[in-house]
Amino acid sequence: MGNSSASKDIKLGYNTGYWGSGPPQGALEGIKEADRLGFDSVWTAEAYGSDALTPLAWWGAQTQNVRLGTGIIQMSARTPSATAMAAMTIDHLSNGRFILGLGASGPQVVEGWYGQPYPKPLARTREYVEVVRSILKRDKPIDHHGDFYDIPLRGGSGLGKPLKSTVHPLRKDIPIFLGAEGPKNVALAGEICDGWLPLFFSPKEDAFYRKCLNEGFAKSGEANKSDRFEVASGVMIIPGDDVEACANFVRPFLALYAGGMGARGANFHFEVFARMGYEDVALKVQDLYLAGKKEEAAASIPLAMVEDVALVGPMAKIKDEMAKWRETCITTFLISGPPQVLETYAELVAG
Repeated sequence: MGNSSASKDIKLGYNTGYWGSGPPQGALEGIKEADRLGFDSVWTAEAYGSDALTPLAWWGAQTQNVRLGTGIIQMSARTPSATAMAAMTIDHLSNGRFILGLGASGPQVVEGWYGQPYPKPLARTREYVEVVRSILKRDKPIDHHGDFYDIPLRGGSGLGKPLKSTVHPLRKDIPIFLGAEGPKNVALAGEICDGWLPLFFSPKEDAFYRKCLNEGFAKSGEANKSDRFEVASGVMIIPGDDVEACANFVRPFLALYAGGMGARGANFHFEVFARMGYEDVALKVQDLYLAGKKEEAAASIPLAMVEDVALVGPMAKIKDEMAKWRETCITTFLISGPPQVLETYAELVAG
């Protein structure tokens, strides 16, 4: 992770994002261009439509060098065993290029879509990662009986027995990144994972997040863990002469997450913006969004809030603001856009 931009090698990743009603246009071309340009990684995501693993394998088969990451797969969608199986499989097929990015998601999706219980997401995450790592080690049959996962199942037919993967993992230490926003979850990423996937990172919150990660590093028992730990964060880049017009492309996205995700009192994205100093704005956005006034919710987001989490406006302005992003704990900048802009965006990030 390093302590400054001078002591770290900033990497680039290409974020394909969530699908809409169908596959995103130009995603494969963007991935191929990212691979050609020497990007470090490409990433897929899932919510409650397309899954993240299938397109990653399909598109990844047409790449040569980029690492292939899920940003993120939801733990409630798969048992730890199923996730470990997928990780070993894609890692073999890609010759050791897979990154397992996972996270809890929120109660609306966990309970509303997957029909799984949401409470105690941090404890559940800790146990989930423990089981996945045990399967990947393949040093003994899995015999795990925790608070959330019971393998083999007790109280069933009685015929289940501890098993060990038939497949030998190409790498027993497939990197695991955690999607996290709250301070305890960010600290957990530092403690038990190899990387952190933030959402709505702001350079002005860098010291806060470094403190959370350092708390996790201290508990990990690994000396100098921060030296190898990765932080892969998306940064929205919207260039144009009119700053407000560029910000208008970002506002609906922020309104959806600050106001429309989760539920009142159970929206971790809302809490991120509140920590940045925008609690009053986020409350107004949430009220408008939940009342069905989505356009008004987006319009109520001030330019300063957009500029805290995105790079908007003339290229010279973006280039100047990018300098403070490079000083943060971020080690990999995940960018999005059509293939023809990736080289320009890459030059901006690299400085």
